Amino acid sequence: MKTYTHILFDLDHTLWDFEKNSEETLYTLFDTYELGAFGKFDSTSFYKKYKFVNTLLWDQYNKGKINQQELREQRFVKTLTGLGLEAHQVPKGLSEAYTDLCPTKTAVFPYTHEVLAYLQPKYGLHIITNGFKEVQAIKMSSSNLHGYFKEIVTSECCGYKKPDKRMFEHALERINVKPEECLMIGDNLECDIDGAREAGIDQVFFNPEKSRAKLRPRPTYEIHCLSQLQEIL
Repeated sequence: MKTYTHILFDLDHTLWDFEKNSEETLYTLFDTYELGAFGKFDSTSFYKKYKFVNTLLWDQYNKGKINQQELREQRFVKTLTGLGLEAHQVPKGLSEAYTDLCPTKTAVFPYTHEVLAYLQPKYGLHIITNGFKEVQAIKMSSSNLHGYFKEIVTSECCGYKKPDKRMFEHALERINVKPEECLMIGDNLECDIDGAREAGIDQVFFNPEKSRAKLRPRPTYEIHCLSQLQEIL
């Protein structure tokens, strides 16, 4: 078995429970902005439509097809016009309110703190994320994650996005470590797993939903719960 010295973690959907925190935020905004008064959709439909639209836009962002501002400007407009509103009916400030509120939510995946506390004395722990620098910092502070990690590498700070191997190479340079000494842990097969592989880094595919996605080629490891990292490391 390889001897790793440094662990790279994705943040959203891997440690910080994006879906749970986003859902809570969206239900709050539905009430705050009285979106039900339009009479065209309920809070559940609003949440599901946003989740669908946001996933598509993040895929476009990760592939360099849209920028950060376009992502933020389009997600609620596309969501609400898709639910039957006119563009001029989309409440002003809704996107900003989401950006302000969601990162303050504190839900993390089960065993996150226990596993990080177990790993921290043994390895250098780092974050590598396509998320926006300021937003990710708030998330980590709100959920008490910041104290575990040495380097926080964002796509904004290095100019590349996962799965571009240059983002991983930038992280390795900042940490001053060789690829074979690192292990990448993330939920996204393309961004986290394929990207790390291209950079010569072993990977752990975090698959809590136990999806049967075709693994091409297979990641070094696959786990369904973060506690399983203690069996690997």
